[in-house]
Amino acid sequence: MSRIVGIDLGTSTSEIACIVDGTPKLLPNSLGKVVTPSVVHIGEDGTVLVGEEAAEYLFTRPDCTFIEVKRLTGSGETLKAHGKEYAPEDIQAMLLSYLVRCAESSLEEKIDRAVITVPAYFTDVQRRATAKAGELAGLHVERIINEPTAAALDYGLSNLKECKNVLVYDLGGGTLDVTVLELFEGVIDVKASSGNNQLGGKDFDEIIMRHLADPTEDERALMRLKKSAEDCKIALSVEDEYTVSLPFLLTDKDGKPVSVEKTVSRRNFEDWVSEKVASTREPMMSALADAKLAPSDLQVVLLVGGSTRIPCIKKLVEETLGASPRSLVDPDLTVARGAAIQAGLIEGSINNKDLVLTDVCPYTLGTAPLREGLFGKRLVFDPIIPRNTTIPTEKAKIYFPAADYQTSVIIDVYQGESSDPDNNERLGEVRLTGIPPARQGKEQIEVTFGYDMNGILQVKASVLSTGRQVSAEISTTGVKAKPVLNLSKWEQAEGARQFRPLIRKAEKLIALNMDIGGDINMLVQRIKEELLLKNKEQADNLREELLAMLEVMEKVDKR
Repeated sequence: MSRIVGIDLGTSTSEIACIVDGTPKLLPNSLGKVVTPSVVHIGEDGTVLVGEEAAEYLFTRPDCTFIEVKRLTGSGETLKAHGKEYAPEDIQAMLLSYLVRCAESSLEEKIDRAVITVPAYFTDVQRRATAKAGELAGLHVERIINEPTAAALDYGLSNLKECKNVLVYDLGGGTLDVTVLELFEGVIDVKASSGNNQLGGKDFDEIIMRHLADPTEDERALMRLKKSAEDCKIALSVEDEYTVSLPFLLTDKDGKPVSVEKTVSRRNFEDWVSEKVASTREPMMSALADAKLAPSDLQVVLLVGGSTRIPCIKKLVEETLGASPRSLVDPDLTVARGAAIQAGLIEGSINNKDLVLTDVCPYTLGTAPLREGLFGKRLVFDPIIPRNTTIPTEKAKIYFPAADYQTSVIIDVYQGESSDPDNNERLGEVRLTGIPPARQGKEQIEVTFGYDMNGILQVKASVLSTGRQVSAEISTTGVKAKPVLNLSKWEQAEGARQFRPLIRKAEKLIALNMDIGGDINMLVQRIKEELLLKNKEQADNLREELLAMLEVMEKVDKR
């Protein structure tokens, strides 16, 4: 069996590492560099170039040169080059294959096993897609590990005797992760994770682009504009201002050349991105709350990811947590190093008695049974594995067929935090047949969810009276992540003021009569969710439904 490498498959850059003499070592690419741009170019003859060599084609052949593909992981979208379609996993596999070939050249041995990192807030869909990319690259994916956890492993290996609460703030090119963990004498116990898998340095680049020039459909001009925006962002981390100069960027409607010459100050940039930066405060507080810790309980704050070099990011983290983040790990290389350490734990090149890791499930997983309420039957999301449960784990619940003499059931699998299944992410279904026909409530169906160390869900269903069992791979194509909502913030949502009297009345009535308040409570939650999602029209429709429910409830109470 080959040694196991650790791979940080990043939005902007990727790295590969392995354990050499008990310590993680970054392996160089074909240009002798340990950091590889996550860029893939496909030539007309099918030739594939990766990294800096591929990046040279961004300005001349952007139609067949791909960047930031990680953002499309698990989306079901396709990419096209020379009339041929590629899934995001296909492009990711090309990048992985290149990294592995470079590692084989450096180590002078065959490599076919890997640990690959993903954002902690990657969904089940995205994790499976990442594992598939590894398989397409000819790798046996030994483990999918969360990026902040990998960074914690890198820190923990050098601080085995410490006993501290640690927060890892990981803001990379395309994703944000916040993970809270406890480190005690070599045990890394992840307590909670939160984040946003659609926020990163890429978004800051796009904001700068919009302030430099009007959007254009000219792909070459867009690439030049994006490169200048990225250069501007990086420069403003160390300089007070930066001048963007793009002669003959595009042509106007009359065919005349248009150039861009603009000086951007750090103050300009910080004003432009302030809303995006401020949005990272909520995941920090959410992860702390789930871990049942206050900011004052933290002893170490680790910054990971290239975007944490932006001064206003560091300032926000410090203001939010009341402590200065510490540069104790390399923000660009620590994730690959941590992946290599996880690989070393698996293969035995690192003594696993000295370092032990636990991780958590980032999302709540459950199903959506029909529930009888005062206002009839409706689907309600029923959690089976709550978010931030330590993994691996397996949990089961008992359900009943919804109708008399029903001989089959479909168990829908959801991921999310909303009581309304429609506001969660539907991962797929398991169909169980052969249920003995009986009156409702007589036959019991056991549904078991298992979440493994790769953060991938396995679902089983069985008829308890006969032992008949079925398990299925959950279909994960074409599903996109939905945001996790903090319902306690609903009153801050736009338009929430007009809903406050009604919601407060409903919550008061629920408190007085919990037996018949279940349907109303779910509707109140749905209204809060729609307000946070800025779906004002849907919230108004639900308001009318709530008014009708409250009227019926008041009549019931009077009886």
